[in-house]
Amino acid sequence: MSHFSDLLSQVSKRGERSLGMFVTSGFPDMKATPDLLRAIDAGGADFIELGMPFSDPLAEGLPIQRSSERALKNGVTMQATLAFAKEFTSQSETPLLLMGYGNPVMRYGISNFFRDARSSGVQGVILPDVLPAEDSPFFKAAKGHDVDLVCLISPTTPEARMALIDEMSSGFVYAVSVTGITGTDTGDASPILSYLRQAKATMRKNPLLVGFGIRTAADVRQLSEHTDGAIVGSALINHIEALWNDISISTEDRLKSVETFVRELKAGTLAL
Repeated sequence: MSHFSDLLSQVSKRGERSLGMFVTSGFPDMKATPDLLRAIDAGGADFIELGMPFSDPLAEGLPIQRSSERALKNGVTMQATLAFAKEFTSQSETPLLLMGYGNPVMRYGISNFFRDARSSGVQGVILPDVLPAEDSPFFKAAKGHDVDLVCLISPTTPEARMALIDEMSSGFVYAVSVTGITGTDTGDASPILSYLRQAKATMRKNPLLVGFGIRTAADVRQLSEHTDGAIVGSALINHIEALWNDISISTEDRLKSVETFVRELKAGTLAL
């Protein structure tokens, strides 16, 4: 069991599901990122995903696309993202994962990236466009530097493929709730719940967390029924964007609002 899997197991023993929150590095501005990480942590998130902005994200809906564009215009770099991670993990025991795409990691140098991620206190990495394979340089480097590399499944993933992904993944398996992009409305939950039940029954090695289209504590509660927790991204990005676009709101009040937003979502993981 990885360090991250062990954390999720501890949350489960408390009678809760885990809540992960996604925020884009360098969004809405460079100064805000460390404060937002602390606010999300204070709100009770069990772990945080820090997005590595990329100009051509394949699985992101408009909110996260906009946040990446804004972050890149702000001048965010991989080095800055790793520095944000290091600052946060030096002050908090809440696990931090990095989420992004393979191309920027390749430009940085795959082994160098996982080495520097580990030295920055990062526990795991999610790269949706990197396919699981034992001979993959991504998987070799992640294992060599003791960093979990999380794999994804979707409603169209065959059961045999789910089992293979469970074997290759470390930390947890990320169940995309719907076929589409982040922020997609989940619509009728019945087929999603059926898919999550099947996926959970297939897992032998890893916890299963669900993401995409989760906006409220009710969504978290419903979709966590057959998983080990939920991940919220686009809804938080929308919330942050609205707060920072309103110049009448002070920075202190913005951060308090983010903390409250996370706390309300975390309530959906309790006493399931």
